[in-house]
Amino acid sequence: MSKPGLLLAAVLAAAFSSAQDQDFSKVQIKVTKVAGNVYMLEGEGGNIGASVGEDGIVVVDDQYAPLAEKIQAALRGITDKPIRFIINTHYHGDHTDSNEFFQKQAPIIAHDNVRKRLEEGGIAGNLASIEFPAKPQPKAALPIFTFDHNVTLHLNGEDIQVMHLHAGHTDGDSVIFFPKSNVVHMGDDFLVIGFPFIDLGGGGSVRGLIVALDEIIPKLPPDVKVIPGHGPISNLDDVRAYVKMLKETLAVVEQGIKQGKTLDQLKKEKVLAAWKDWSGQFISADAFIETLYNDLTGKPGTFIKHN
Repeated sequence: MSKPGLLLAAVLAAAFSSAQDQDFSKVQIKVTKVAGNVYMLEGEGGNIGASVGEDGIVVVDDQYAPLAEKIQAALRGITDKPIRFIINTHYHGDHTDSNEFFQKQAPIIAHDNVRKRLEEGGIAGNLASIEFPAKPQPKAALPIFTFDHNVTLHLNGEDIQVMHLHAGHTDGDSVIFFPKSNVVHMGDDFLVIGFPFIDLGGGGSVRGLIVALDEIIPKLPPDVKVIPGHGPISNLDDVRAYVKMLKETLAVVEQGIKQGKTLDQLKKEKVLAAWKDWSGQFISADAFIETLYNDLTGKPGTFIKHN
């Protein structure tokens, strides 16, 4: 693996580990009020959402375990109310590693496949250059409430809608909509860091993500505030631009496959050069070509559309 490839693997591996070898001592938790009674907390890992009201706190994702006490302190800086529920948007460690800490205070809710993948572990990645183990998690870190489609929480004057999206970033993704506050947390189905990491090994699919986002966008108010899995607060125009990129890059790689081109040929031809602004430190153009190619050629873990 090349030096850039090793760097990428290290960055991604951190998202699935307990992060014991990382130094979190200097990480500060930034709190931003998004709208209504919903806040966003940023630290290291996926963005945290929090609905804060008279009934307590509903937390969406919980980052790395070494940051759990800092996250708790940040929440106490907003309210002295207790945590009532924690929701996992998917199984990756940068969103779930503090599960064991927070589940001592409140139950964790997630899709059935989140519990399954946290419990069993496996190989996460794009089935090419990005592959590494996701370690099985202890019983105390596993969601104790799971669902197979959607679930609604009635707290803080909100009908908080937890909506499962089939085969997007992973096969256990949920987006969380707070209708009264007019805020949606998209988990890693929408990112503001460039090309996305699609976990084909974890049942994800670029094609499935496109279908899911095309279905969810019309269900949301046009002026909804969007909390991405990573990156700054966004809006639906940002999500539409993201979907447009996914569709266009998928079409280019699909056309190359139809012409009989190999993965190496597609890389050498730099078929995603027109989207160079999306290529970043997290996922390079070549890594995303691999993801698109493997998804389209039907490697294990790719998209099966549900009726």
